Amino acid sequence: MSDQTGALPRHIAFIMDGNGRWAKARGLPRLEGHRKGVDALHRTVDAAIEMGIEYLSFYAFSTENWQRPADEVAGLMALLRAFVTKELEKLKKAGVRLRFLGDQSPDGKLGDELCGLLTKAEEETSQGDKITVCICLNYGSRAEIVHAVKALVQSAADVDSLSEDSISSYLYTKDIPDPDLCIRTSGEQRLSNFMMWQLAYAELMFLPVAWPDFDAAHLRAAVGDFMGRERRYGKVLSA
Repeated sequence: MSDQTGALPRHIAFIMDGNGRWAKARGLPRLEGHRKGVDALHRTVDAAIEMGIEYLSFYAFSTENWQRPADEVAGLMALLRAFVTKELEKLKKAGVRLRFLGDQSPDGKLGDELCGLLTKAEEETSQGDKITVCICLNYGSRAEIVHAVKALVQSAADVDSLSEDSISSYLYTKDIPDPDLCIRTSGEQRLSNFMMWQLAYAELMFLPVAWPDFDAAHLRAAVGDFMGRERRYGKVLSA
């Protein structure tokens, strides 16, 4: 961890909020807001590549989102399928390495067919060297931590082997640096069960703009704000 003011964030996490409200305000179906949200994701990835950001994580579908209306869930899954099939060649050409973080177990609700598509997309983009884009899907931070602790306890010889590092090694993000910055759009100011372990020392920004309207200018402004902050990690910095 660096405490230097002016450093570019290595990893930015996004809580993409406001798609449904954006659509409702325009008299459109909620799914149209999600479609426009995919466009915003593409704009953000393109801008981040230009800026030299190494990692992006997007909170796409939480474990709690299964409680939404069945037609909305079906529409979101269809958008995801389109993203990992129709957009794959474009992402590969741009140097994007895709990662899908979340519960992809047989009983994790995503299904074998979709999980197979996600695995194929990860494999086909594994050589991407411009940016790593993590799509957090069927993801819940509390469930992730419980999963990690269970796996660690099953493999550990004794309780003394438990540590922050050992727990981190069983998280979905085990080979990904923790986010430096988390941006939530649409004015809500909470984490909503997203990367609660990984965001322990992240800078947080809550922006009033709805996610479908988020663009490169918003990203540059957020990064500029981040670079002006002093990150102390509990220390007192010398004058």
